[in-house]
Amino acid sequence: MADWEIRPASVSDVEAVAELRAVVLRADLERLGRYDARRVRQRLRDGFDPAHTSVIEVGGAFAGCVALRPAGECHWLEHFYLAPHLQGQGIGSGVLRELLERCDRGDVLVRLNVLQGSPARRLYERHGFTTETEDPVDVFMVRRRCR
Repeated sequence: MADWEIRPASVSDVEAVAELRAVVLRADLERLGRYDARRVRQRLRDGFDPAHTSVIEVGGAFAGCVALRPAGECHWLEHFYLAPHLQGQGIGSGVLRELLERCDRGDVLVRLNVLQGSPARRLYERHGFTTETEDPVDVFMVRRRCR
């Protein structure tokens, strides 16, 4: 596994994150007939909240991001994107494990949604997420505290 670290995001990270989102989601959105190059970036810009977002760096360079947004009794895991050339090296698992350990210490339920057919679903299932509901586009998953 490559050495990685996470740092708090800043407003200046929004364009790098929006571009990575477009790259990472493109194949799944095209398969679902929902890819729009402008919309995929704008939706990120509209919902970007650096207060709850972390940037993933590998070798000091931007490699991805993840958000963990508090919402009532749970946290939403959102905008978890890793550069395609770094996927499959254990970085995503390491980042996810660290975030989930924080949630476990606070006894916090974690929710997320993933696109239908996305290979990311297997990552989430390996880390204890189960399907709560789904529709033709999204799979909504939940993870209760691991004891």
